[in-house]
Amino acid sequence: MSLPNTLMRSDLHLPGVADVYHGKVRDVYHLADGRTILVATDRISAFDVVLPRGIPHKGQVLSQLSWHMLQATAHIAPNWAIASPDPNVVVGHRCTTVKVEMVVRGYLAGHAWRTYSEGKRVLCGATMPDGLKENDAFPTPLITPSTKADVGHDEDISPEEILKRGLCTPEEWATMSRYALALFAEGSRIAKARGLILVDTKYEFGRTADGRILLIDEVHTPDSSRYFHLEGYAERQAKGERQKQLSKEFVREWLIANHFMGKEGQQVPAMDDAFVQSVTTRYVELFEKITGEKFMPADTGNINGRVQHALEGYLR
Repeated sequence: MSLPNTLMRSDLHLPGVADVYHGKVRDVYHLADGRTILVATDRISAFDVVLPRGIPHKGQVLSQLSWHMLQATAHIAPNWAIASPDPNVVVGHRCTTVKVEMVVRGYLAGHAWRTYSEGKRVLCGATMPDGLKENDAFPTPLITPSTKADVGHDEDISPEEILKRGLCTPEEWATMSRYALALFAEGSRIAKARGLILVDTKYEFGRTADGRILLIDEVHTPDSSRYFHLEGYAERQAKGERQKQLSKEFVREWLIANHFMGKEGQQVPAMDDAFVQSVTTRYVELFEKITGEKFMPADTGNINGRVQHALEGYLR
């Protein structure tokens, strides 16, 4: 059985488009009237490299999950979203991106664990206490920011260095920190109600033309977040077993097992149909788990045409 079509790159012809930007996984259309159209493609990236094959329905999962979460957290922090006229699309207020990713970590996992296991106890200016095991909870969530790179790898950075480089003002840093911790608390509450643990996540913020700070981009999706299954978490920790997780980490693990970490000279391994299908299954599982809704796949016959049609109707 052949896999559904994927949207690897949108090609939309819409009235009022001022400029277009194709990111790692999303295509961005800025309108002259101050709105931005974000099209979630089916591209998937890992280690800052876009992998050669698309993942069926991934763009829809990310777009609809992000829209769901933006609505669910709008009372916590103001965000950029206005409408979702197509399953792969969110339309919102145009913002200038603050070049800082606000990474919030509730647990010692991933990059934090790799740093910790090297004997380091400070990550991006945040102190990690002694005596923790991999995947243990921090006493309180930590903000470990990174720079938002236009190309190449993001880099770890401390709040002091952020202010020294002028990436944001002290007032903006205070606002983004407050929003990030409040969003993480709400995201954790939502996750727990659905039998999940929000382990860590990243938030991006932008400035509006009048200087307000808004939450932008995606929120609490598997591309931006790591989740553990709540049931059995404590038992697995006590036994030193691996945690069951829902995130994109399994894609990174598969790549590492196939000798790829995005380094110079390394070849991206071939992704067969079975692996591609397994990635789709994981994304759909997280969507259904986190929203409590059944995932309804949109028509994939001509995804670009479908998006074009939906946006023409919306913009009319």
